[in-house]
Amino acid sequence: MSISLYQASVPSFVRMLTNLSEILNKAAVHAEAKKIDPSIFINGRLAPDMFPLSRQVQIATDMVKGCGARLAGVEVPNYEDNESSFAELQARIAKTIAFLQTLRPEQIDGNEQIAIHLKFGRTEMNFLGLPYLLDFVLPNFHFHLTTTYAILRHLGVDVGKMDYVGQF
Repeated sequence: MSISLYQASVPSFVRMLTNLSEILNKAAVHAEAKKIDPSIFINGRLAPDMFPLSRQVQIATDMVKGCGARLAGVEVPNYEDNESSFAELQARIAKTIAFLQTLRPEQIDGNEQIAIHLKFGRTEMNFLGLPYLLDFVLPNFHFHLTTTYAILRHLGVDVGKMDYVGQF
């Protein structure tokens, strides 16, 4: 039995973004119950040289919307990266899930060898479709999801491993 490029990407992205949304819901409820300014969480970091929680969520969503679009051969949606509240981060996650759900298996499957070129400032990276997903997108996506989780846990939000991995 084999797994398709679509199966290895879009459904997993949607599942993990749904879990992220639930984690952020818990953080918003916690902030309200404890009368903590939500910006404490939105701007929270684990270390001074790390991006804040808001940027972690932005990068996580950028990773998967970009991956889905590139593997499907469609334009990557552009977001403004200006979210500063739980509601705005939730809207970004919902928008990303909605975009991913427009992608069909037939757009992605068979693109394991598609050339993908990325440019970040002066840095350029070249991948083929499957290594792009497995070696670049998935590690980066999970890093930013985990960092978001860790920031909230560090700030006292009652989340655990099952919140991250979700229910089966």
